[in-house]
Amino acid sequence: MMRRFSLISIALVAMGLLLVPVASFASADKGTADEAKAMLMRAVAAVKADKTKALEMFNKGKGGFLDRDLYPFCYNNGDGKLVAVGNPNAKQLLGQDVRIFKDATGKMFGLEQYLASEKSEGKIVESRYMFSRPGADRTQVQKVSFATRVGDLTCGVGYYK
Repeated sequence: MMRRFSLISIALVAMGLLLVPVASFASADKGTADEAKAMLMRAVAAVKADKTKALEMFNKGKGGFLDRDLYPFCYNNGDGKLVAVGNPNAKQLLGQDVRIFKDATGKMFGLEQYLASEKSEGKIVESRYMFSRPGADRTQVQKVSFATRVGDLTCGVGYYK
């Protein structure tokens, strides 16, 4: 009886070890909150160093500014116009006023972000809304964005749940 229990235990442990890499692989295609915040800090530093070059990198997804489903976005603080977005599915939003953006549920997330960005520079604000993840699957999923003022811009990076 004890030998049979040991064999079953060993088999269950082995199966568990086989499943760990699968679970890790499944989450490897999505960014995390910590990775989004780290990319935001890199984006802020890039804007402070050379705003024009930074916005170009963000829009092209160059310089490490498109990592799986993580990418920066930036808009002007005055008129709310989106000037950078790394999401290849959202390029049509460039030049639009973020204050009119709403998600599939009707939440005015753009206005919420814009009002929150009126906080002092360096303060990170968080917002939650539905948005399409980059790639072929344009399904709307919950997104959590972190944004902060950087001079005359507000820039953010979000991760998808």
